Amino acid sequence: MSVVLAMVAPGQPLRDGLDRVLRAKRGGLVVIGDGPDVLAICSGGFLLDSEFSPQRLSELAKMDGAIILAPDASRIARANVHLVPDASVPTTETGTRHRTAERVARSIDVPVLSVSAAMSVIAVYRHDEKHTLQPTSWLHDRTDQALATMQRFRNRFDMAINNLSILEVEDSVSVGDVVGVVQAAEMVLRIAEEVDAYLVELGEDGRLVGLQSSELVDGVARNLHLVVRDYCAQADDGSHRSETVASIVGQLAQLPSDELRDSARVASVLRLTGSLHDTESGIEPRGYRLLDRLPRFSEVIIERIVDRFVNLQQIMRASLADLEQVEGVGQARAHSVKDGLARLAEASIFERYQ
Repeated sequence: MSVVLAMVAPGQPLRDGLDRVLRAKRGGLVVIGDGPDVLAICSGGFLLDSEFSPQRLSELAKMDGAIILAPDASRIARANVHLVPDASVPTTETGTRHRTAERVARSIDVPVLSVSAAMSVIAVYRHDEKHTLQPTSWLHDRTDQALATMQRFRNRFDMAINNLSILEVEDSVSVGDVVGVVQAAEMVLRIAEEVDAYLVELGEDGRLVGLQSSELVDGVARNLHLVVRDYCAQADDGSHRSETVASIVGQLAQLPSDELRDSARVASVLRLTGSLHDTESGIEPRGYRLLDRLPRFSEVIIERIVDRFVNLQQIMRASLADLEQVEGVGQARAHSVKDGLARLAEASIFERYQ
């Protein structure tokens, strides 16, 4: 469906032609594809094989029959065609034009566009999907609202993740602190998906919106993955830790919105140990996220450090000699770990008391 929506995005010739049909208060039925399967259900009409233009599409829509376009919508193959799809194909539509469009899309692998003069809407059918095209002004309003909401959750996420860093250094993280970061991150990612759907339909008109969305979502997914990796309990089935993290991140993405707002439910998905409401119930990070902030440390090296020292506090207390014993670390990286974590600790303390 996304490929079809890109073809009918604002600014595209096909969308211009469809808008012309609407402004003229006429209806139309357009099939994008002229293969043998399409021609097999065509009756009557006439062969054109003419280069596509919005003006030609609008003029041809004055006739009652369907218009057949090439698969890339670059040429008009036929016009004034009577489509005869299989009548046994189920349809939920009531109007003749829409019923025909849905049956053709369900029985043949081609997108079908239906323009309704009475309702002033353009519907896109592909397989079992139907999508109603929205006016450009409506799409811009929705994307503006989504970006504003996304900005608020991004601010909440940045505050939560910065606070988590401070608490990790001070060894005073609670279950609620971790859940707050995860909830904010997941909301940012969900709104970004919604914006992406609007961008497909906006086409070139959504270029600047896309840049804003990319900036707001930058780094969120990575941090979410690292937070889950830091705190989630290992699965009982003995699966590898990376598989456990991927499974949990997938489960978070599938949570309904009301369950995502439920801190206890999120804590359950994360398999966090400790009480959500007991502030004295601490939880220890393994150290993946803070080690990931150090320059030139691969995931393999970070994994070995965590496996050797188990959690962040033990990594911070480890001596240079202990760190050098980890395979692949060596003297230079050992100094980087000690100095880097020390700087993060100093920065956290400064931020806490400024």
